[in-house]
Amino acid sequence: MNRILIINQSLKPTINLNILKYAFLVLIFISSCKEKEINLKTVTYSQFELFINETGYITDAQKYGWSIVQIDVYNFKKVANACWKTPDGINKVASRKLPVTQVSYNDALAYCKWAKKRLPSYNEYWKIVKNDNRIIVSENKLPISEVDNVNIVGNVWDITKNENNESIRLAGGSLFCSESNCHGTIKERELFVDKETGNIHIGFSVLDL
Repeated sequence: MNRILIINQSLKPTINLNILKYAFLVLIFISSCKEKEINLKTVTYSQFELFINETGYITDAQKYGWSIVQIDVYNFKKVANACWKTPDGINKVASRKLPVTQVSYNDALAYCKWAKKRLPSYNEYWKIVKNDNRIIVSENKLPISEVDNVNIVGNVWDITKNENNESIRLAGGSLFCSESNCHGTIKERELFVDKETGNIHIGFSVLDL
């Protein structure tokens, strides 16, 4: 005996075309956002050391034999042998995941060329970091911290791309900055250095080419 399958039309699955169109548009939007995502990363001591070991590069601070060590937000001193290896002139860094410091604009460019990266412009930097919700190391409440644990803003100043002048604009502020003293953690703050200057509170962050 042949069996007859009777389908209840009311039980057929229905497809809402409007929902499908909406889901498709959402997927396109998410995909486009991922493609446009800019990944700004602070260069660590470990990464800079690899660059030095592979290239034999000598930094500006090493050429001069001294660099600047910041004591607090207003006071600093020149210290012999202060360089990326010994930021205070004596001691090596406590962690290889700390941001590299005592580097100049020239040093940052040399690293970028080797690593196939680039420096952000000042405005580009602030556009990116507004989405960083990690803790900001400022107001001298914490020491310089490992880069994975804290906001790009604060911690150490960031060197930005030179935009048609001799002075290099620093962004983001350092652990000493706050709204009551140097305002370094806000975009409107202006702080410039020359292309050879390093400091125990100056580092840099990079973008993919």
